[in-house]
Amino acid sequence: MSASTLEETVASHETPGNQFYTPFTVTAELEAEADERISHYPASKRSATLPLLHIIQHKFGYISAPAIEWVAAKLEIEPIKVLEVVTFYPGFRQSAPGKFHIRVCRTLSCAMGGSYELMERLCELTGIDRSASDSHHHPISVSPCGKFSVEFAECLASCGSAPVCMVNDDFHEGIPAGKAEELLAKYAPQV
Repeated sequence: MSASTLEETVASHETPGNQFYTPFTVTAELEAEADERISHYPASKRSATLPLLHIIQHKFGYISAPAIEWVAAKLEIEPIKVLEVVTFYPGFRQSAPGKFHIRVCRTLSCAMGGSYELMERLCELTGIDRSASDSHHHPISVSPCGKFSVEFAECLASCGSAPVCMVNDDFHEGIPAGKAEELLAKYAPQV
């Protein structure tokens, strides 16, 4: 069986992080939450694209081809219209991150403050190889155990306390490379 154009386009390749997320499945709870969000946009269902994608990423960790197809069907639009949104916004992930996803700011203040060195040290400590990552299609690199993943972020809005990063939804300021091990230990003590 050949892959659909959507499956070929969506970068949802397997990662060790998949073990921490359930596969995309449509449940009664998901249907109800989606219907509630769509009800906020009576003039145009399509306007609910972002809210539905946020729900899916929050529940399943990333946005897969089946999820894109479901959102499109739910909104009565073509899947390419949903894919356009997923690929436009860098906050949407197309492959499973690790259990602890680390976003390191790389804009000027953080770069000058040592964010690239911080990224190198995080990768060294977790065994992450970033050689296959790129900034758009595959920005996330996952550790072999699947516990950690990293990606660079554009401006996390704390230039005065650089370098900064986020671990899942937790914000951390003033984290030089020398504090990388301490940071990781907060989430997984056996690093």
